[in-house]
Amino acid sequence: MPWSVAPMRLGRSWPMAPHAPSLRARWDRLVGTDGAARERLFGPSRARTQQSSVAALPGQPTSTGRFARESGRCPAPVRVLYAPFDEQWLLPDHRLIDAARPELWRVADDRQLFAVEQGCVPEAGGPALLATALLPVGGSASGTKAGAGRAPAGRPSRIRPLHRRPGGLEPNLAPGLLPFLSGRYGQEVTPQDVLAWVLAAARSTPEGCAVPLPEDGELWSRGVGLGRRMLTLQLRGAHGGERPRMPGGRRPYVRAAIPAHPAELLYDREEEVLQLGEGRVSPVPAGAWDFHVSGVRVLGAWFERRTVLGEPGTLDAVRPASWPQEWTSELLELITVLGLLYELRPQQEELADCPQITRTELLRAGVLPVPAGARRPASVLDHHEEGPEGQFVLL
Repeated sequence: MPWSVAPMRLGRSWPMAPHAPSLRARWDRLVGTDGAARERLFGPSRARTQQSSVAALPGQPTSTGRFARESGRCPAPVRVLYAPFDEQWLLPDHRLIDAARPELWRVADDRQLFAVEQGCVPEAGGPALLATALLPVGGSASGTKAGAGRAPAGRPSRIRPLHRRPGGLEPNLAPGLLPFLSGRYGQEVTPQDVLAWVLAAARSTPEGCAVPLPEDGELWSRGVGLGRRMLTLQLRGAHGGERPRMPGGRRPYVRAAIPAHPAELLYDREEEVLQLGEGRVSPVPAGAWDFHVSGVRVLGAWFERRTVLGEPGTLDAVRPASWPQEWTSELLELITVLGLLYELRPQQEELADCPQITRTELLRAGVLPVPAGARRPASVLDHHEEGPEGQFVLL
């Protein structure tokens, strides 16, 4: 997947939150404030101030006038993948984001999938790559907000769209790879097959995400089937797929109501109980609790992002007055996804040691080296986008 994009850099954390109504409340507070107080709440950076003149994000009908003059309604928040397995909400306003990666927004639609490389932490284990149908922000596995301060260890390195154009057109694969693999394995190989194999077989290395290509067609088919199961779980019903469900008798339920302000997250391994303050959820498989990405416990980081209090007087401090019911539903589904993915790890290990197609074979077939043009975004010649101060540009 030669074309890749760096993670977004927000520059300020308040335009993103796990609770959409909080974003609207933050916007209303900001635009209802004047002078130095408004400037302080905005959080200017070298890339963005209230006087910055920028184009709209592709596909987003937000204003392109300078934010200093903004007094209108809050734009509709969009669902994004902030960090591993953590879906949040983002204000899709280019004036608020230091580096929004418009090339990603340009190809994001109901046919697109994104592969998100995870940062390598030596001996940490966990998946090397995750997939999503949502626009990925590229936040770290830890609780640090994207673009807020120095990038922590384990921050995703690159985001790779499956398609280079909207509508599922032009796969983001090395030219000639699909015909080569189809001939080698004696079956049609699709872009989705390649993504499925990558999900199942990828390994993190200090040099990046390493993906072996097996010589054996039977092993390829087995890995693709495993990867498709992993993809279905990670997409959580997107693109018409099934929402993940534990087998009967193993589905997690709320046994004691989660309090308005749960202070800590604990796990009882013997009883398979997840405790959120006085709240209790069970059964929670140990695999869900033990699931780490880049050395960070996924459930712990997810909980931290929803309970950390913003600094008083800032927009980050505008948050729900109590634990929303929607977070409980998201938590139950997250436990399900992590538990089911953890069960598939032994099958992934079976793909690790296998005779591989060599670089020499790929060079001989003309798959390598990848042309420089395949590493750049495709041109979108018929897509109108609003430029700064309401002008239009043709890309």
